[in-house]
Amino acid sequence: MENSILNFELFIMINSNAAVGSVVSLWRYPVKSMLGEELNATQVTEKGLLGDHIYALIDTATGMTISAKNPRKWGKMFDCRAALAETSVKITLPDGAIVLSNADDANQILSQLFGRELKLKAIAPQKPSLEEYWPTIEGLPHQDAVTNEATLANTFFDGATVHILTTATLDRLQEITPNSRFETRRFRPNIVVKPMQEAKGFIENDWIGREIAIGDEVRLKVTGACPRCVMTTMAQSELPKDLSVLQTAVKHNQGNVGIYASVVRGGIVRRGDPVF
Repeated sequence: MENSILNFELFIMINSNAAVGSVVSLWRYPVKSMLGEELNATQVTEKGLLGDHIYALIDTATGMTISAKNPRKWGKMFDCRAALAETSVKITLPDGAIVLSNADDANQILSQLFGRELKLKAIAPQKPSLEEYWPTIEGLPHQDAVTNEATLANTFFDGATVHILTTATLDRLQEITPNSRFETRRFRPNIVVKPMQEAKGFIENDWIGREIAIGDEVRLKVTGACPRCVMTTMAQSELPKDLSVLQTAVKHNQGNVGIYASVVRGGIVRRGDPVF
């Protein structure tokens, strides 16, 4: 019965709305602020993509969540990569060494790397917060300052459990500032959508407040724009540090790149799935 209802809903969706695009890449970040992994397919749960933001480092002295949003203090987060393993998360350190999230010495190794006492946790505080550095860019609410910012309650997410980005937005930013590299990795989305060929510009801004169907199972509610921070300007792998990335977003799209969404109904999402 349930499958019949899903198929009927999909039939109505396809015959009443043209697809706006298709999924071209999927990403998850098992440890907050570390580099993540690209996927071909994954399950979407009520908490977002399976395995996404399930761990974070906590500063034991302050109780705050560690985030690369304060790169002067936690910039090494971008030198670490996390990937979901069968029974744990595998963290690759800057020197290539690997530590598992369930290892007895994981906290000790990560504390030594950052020079502070840290704990890798899978249970988020009820009222989580982090430090955020604001570079000197006209249009940002703070200039060359560090503030304490609240994040999504009971999670390790900043503003929502799913982050969607279109290639049209990346193309538009690249067109505006051709000497910078507006690559997907800088913006850490979960789902990247390639729109129909005629769609250009910051098209996902028009999806705010609407529902998105991906494939024949997943339904997402777009809750708002995704405001960007200094993390988009940081060096990672071979990508250079580039303040122009954030400057361009602030000047031409109110500092937003992509959209936030919540999960209405979970299921399997795959690269190539149509988006309605």
